[in-house]
Amino acid sequence: MTVEVVTEYASRVLAANPGPMTLDGTNTWILRAPESGSVVVVDPGPMLEEHLRAVLDAVAQYSVSVVLLTHGHFDHSEGAAWFAQRADCGVRSVDPAFRIPTDHAHGLAEGDVITSGELRIEVLPTPGHTMDSVCFWLPQDGSLLTGDTVLGRGTSVVAHPDGALGPYLESLESLRAFANSPAGVARLLPGHGPVIDDPGAVLTYYLEHRHERLEQVRAATADGHTTPEAIVRHVYSDVDPILWPAAERSVRAQLDYLNAR
Repeated sequence: MTVEVVTEYASRVLAANPGPMTLDGTNTWILRAPESGSVVVVDPGPMLEEHLRAVLDAVAQYSVSVVLLTHGHFDHSEGAAWFAQRADCGVRSVDPAFRIPTDHAHGLAEGDVITSGELRIEVLPTPGHTMDSVCFWLPQDGSLLTGDTVLGRGTSVVAHPDGALGPYLESLESLRAFANSPAGVARLLPGHGPVIDDPGAVLTYYLEHRHERLEQVRAATADGHTTPEAIVRHVYSDVDPILWPAAERSVRAQLDYLNAR
C-alpha cells in the first residue's frame, strides 16, 4: 500500500476493500499543513490491519492530533478505535458510539473548527446519505472531503433507514451553493473513487439525477408498481442487479419522501 500525495495538504491511502459499493476501496485521508509536525486522519477505514498499519507507517514521523469520521458506516469507521489507540489520539464523530473519549466535546457540529498546527478544518453537516454524515472543508487548500455524500465515480445511495432523501437534497443544494460561492471549492476528496476537479458540475449532476429518479419512482407507483422491489426492477433496469439491494434502500427513501408530501 502506498501513500498518494494529492494536494499540498492532503494525502490518500487506499484500503484493499474494493466492491460494488466501495468502488476501488475506502479512501483514508491524511491531512497536514506544510512543515507541520502534526496530522489529522479522516476515515481510517475497515478493520483491515494491513491497511491500518500502512496509515500508521505513513504518519509515524508526526503526531496524530485526532481521527475524524465522515459518517459511521463500517467501511469508514470500523478501524477507528484500533487506529486511535495505537496513534494515541481521540476520535471525533457525529455518532457518539464512535467517539473517543465519549464526551460531547468529541462530537462534530456545524461551525466546529478543528486545527492541527497550521491546518484548519471546518465541519459542514451534510445529512442524507446517513443522518450522521458530515463534510470537511480545508479553506487553505480549497479541498472538500465528502465521505459518501459525493463519490468520485457514479452516485451515492440514500441509505434508508439511516438516511433520508429530503435532507440529502438539501445537503446537495447547500454544497453546490458553497462550491459556486466566492470561497470556491477547487476539488472534492471523496470517501471512494478518484478526486473530483469540477465540483459544481458534479453536484449539479447529483441533484438532477436524484430528481430524475424521484420522478421515475413517482411514475412507477402511478403505474401500479407499489413495492420497493417492484419499483427497483422497473426503474433501475439500467443498473447492475448486484446493486439492486442498495437501490432498494434509495427507493424506500424516495417513497418516504413522496408519502410525506
